Amino acid sequence: MAEAVGIGRAEATSRLGELYAANVGRAVALATLLTGDRSIAEDVAHDAFVRVAGRFGDLRDPNAFGAYLRRTVVNLCHTRARRAGRELAASQRRREPDATPPDTSVEDRDELWSLMHALPYRQRAALVLRYWDDLSEAQIGEVLRCSPRAVNALLSRAREALRNELGRSDA
Repeated sequence: MAEAVGIGRAEATSRLGELYAANVGRAVALATLLTGDRSIAEDVAHDAFVRVAGRFGDLRDPNAFGAYLRRTVVNLCHTRARRAGRELAASQRRREPDATPPDTSVEDRDELWSLMHALPYRQRAALVLRYWDDLSEAQIGEVLRCSPRAVNALLSRAREALRNELGRSDA
């Protein structure tokens, strides 16, 4: 009996290792795009993997592990962004405003990156999921828990905001 339990654990460990190898790289990349920080993204991706792997037996469709992991990464990034926003607002209330404006001489890519992070979280998430992860509006709606029409509106507003900030006719 003990050998049978040991074999089951070995198979489970092997399956978990396969899931990790197949999914964590994309989860880290997705989280990096959503957070803008590789080390935070690694923490988020690993936390998401542990959460989803811990519930692996409860998943309705074990083959959808990647989709569950993606949704968990997006949700954890959103939670982290909300918390960071509250902390930033609290720290800004406590300190005096700076007399000098920040340096505005940045490269185009850095400018776009900062503009992306100025967007509301759901708009940024919709852009990343659409253009980086190449998901359809219906798939993005599943991840963000909204309708495809709402995803379309999020994408439209995000692109318009980027166009206005960049001063171009296309983003």
